[in-house]
Amino acid sequence: MAAAEKAQRYEAFVSDVLQRDLRSVTSYPRFEGSWGGWGSLCYTGGFGGPQEAAAPLRTQVDLGCNFFVTAEVPDPQRVFVALGYGFYAELTLPEALRHLERRSRLLQRLSDSLTRDGAKIRAHIRLVLEVTPCPLPSP
Repeated sequence: MAAAEKAQRYEAFVSDVLQRDLRSVTSYPRFEGSWGGWGSLCYTGGFGGPQEAAAPLRTQVDLGCNFFVTAEVPDPQRVFVALGYGFYAELTLPEALRHLERRSRLLQRLSDSLTRDGAKIRAHIRLVLEVTPCPLPSP
């Protein structure tokens, strides 16, 4: 097989396989923002016990397109939590905070995994490009 043909096959592999894989890994939305106002729920209530949970709860609600408004829950004994795909669960505030903790750990693991996968694919692209034989100029 000629060097030029090998170089073309390597270039095709990089553009058809590796760069497609890299796009699929990096096209996922960053998970940090996907849990919306959960962070404010975590920081504003529920840790001090039932007497604090009876106080109004202020949190952020995503209206869409990352447009957040401040909302107040007058009685946060039970809150509705969006689980995704249009499903909601009615949870107590401690249950909601536990759900937040689990979900944020899961999203962090997914984000770390995608970051590692992207780094591996970039390393493979670099390796293939560095070892690709340069086609010889035509005489």
